[in-house]
Amino acid sequence: MTSPLDHVALFKELPEPGLQMLAERGRPKHFATGEVIMRQGDASDSLHVITRGRVRVDRDQPGDSPLVLAELGAGDVIGEMGLLDGGPRSATVTALEDTETLELHATVMAVVVMQYPQVAAALLRTLSRRLRSADELADALARRPPPH
Repeated sequence: MTSPLDHVALFKELPEPGLQMLAERGRPKHFATGEVIMRQGDASDSLHVITRGRVRVDRDQPGDSPLVLAELGAGDVIGEMGLLDGGPRSATVTALEDTETLELHATVMAVVVMQYPQVAAALLRTLSRRLRSADELADALARRPPPH
């Protein structure tokens, strides 16, 4: 049986019963082009798996235009940081085109992580990649000449 989660790196080591549980307990969502999926500073009680479409991830900066952190598409996950640390959303995510996601609530993810610890390891790998990407972006910004 095909699941919208079959091609998601975060869940690649999850056995079929775990994938099925997530697919059944997840809430399909649709976002039109330009619609905000999550806003920086909001409470983090779920993550979204992008099943179709593209999104832009950006972070507000005081007195400046938002800093674009990434563009993500099908198979990517957004909102995982808040599930790990309980903090507010660290960025705003906006649909660049009509986008569909599967929203997974924190309690569902907690059950999956307890039953399948390999998902916790995959979450940490995802977070590590995002932190490395943020470090590279910070380095590039630091090397940029100051505006006149």
